[in-house]
Amino acid sequence: MKRLDALTVLAELTHDVPVVVTCAASSRELAAIADRPNHLYLLDSMGLAGSVATGLALHLDDAPVPRVVTIEGDGSLLMNPNVLGTAGYLRPRKLLMVLLDNAVYGATANLPTHAGRLDLGRMAAAAGWTTRVAATADELRTAWTELEDVDGPALLHVRLEPGNAVDVPKLLEDPVILGRRFQDWLLARTGTGR
Repeated sequence: MKRLDALTVLAELTHDVPVVVTCAASSRELAAIADRPNHLYLLDSMGLAGSVATGLALHLDDAPVPRVVTIEGDGSLLMNPNVLGTAGYLRPRKLLMVLLDNAVYGATANLPTHAGRLDLGRMAAAAGWTTRVAATADELRTAWTELEDVDGPALLHVRLEPGNAVDVPKLLEDPVILGRRFQDWLLARTGTGR
């Protein structure tokens, strides 16, 4: 499965939940599929999607949202693997990290990441996360359903083929505007956004 295929499934599953998206191709491809105000694209913030989503999940613990989803890449998670231990310790009930793992840095000519030899899903499990693995669209949907009622941090480890989608436009919106759009959506959806 390619990243674009996984993101298409995730767009179907995340209509009404906050979604924090890692930088680069993941943000661009998701925006090309379904650019929504509930998406917070962390442009030029590699390694921070999991941390932002952890804080957001802790903040929204009693809010009327079933999950806070973060879409993370293996390269980005490897920039900040301490989020696994932090969230494993703090145990935000609503946090779901979808790890799109293609074992390469897509923005740098597919140079390999350490994920080719390190199992990031097992690292998350060792830190206290509930984990599932998927490699197809059907497996992704099934694993998502299995993690819906997990109380505590959950990680959906999606194994992908390397490669970026072609002809996907750059996401050139001002990050301040994207952040405000997300904040406004969050306030309208939950009554909290600041």
